[in-house]
Amino acid sequence: MLGILFNDKECKELDYVLRKELDEMLLDLNDNRLDGDIKQAITRRYKIIFRMYARIASPKELSRYALNVRNYR
Repeated sequence: MLGILFNDKECKELDYVLRKELDEMLLDLNDNRLDGDIKQAITRRYKIIFRMYARIASPKELSRYALNVRNYR
């Protein structure tokens, strides 16, 4: 396990970067032009980024990014 200390400004920046990455992946998952293998890879990555975001986000913010995996296979 790795530990990192962030000041308030860095924490806000990390929050922003993770949210933007989650938004981009959600757009990609909704793109019908992508095949199943690519969507599975994006879903795996999404889960990792989501867990990172869950450590700093409030439950209300987190619920916005909860993924129903069955919709993206």
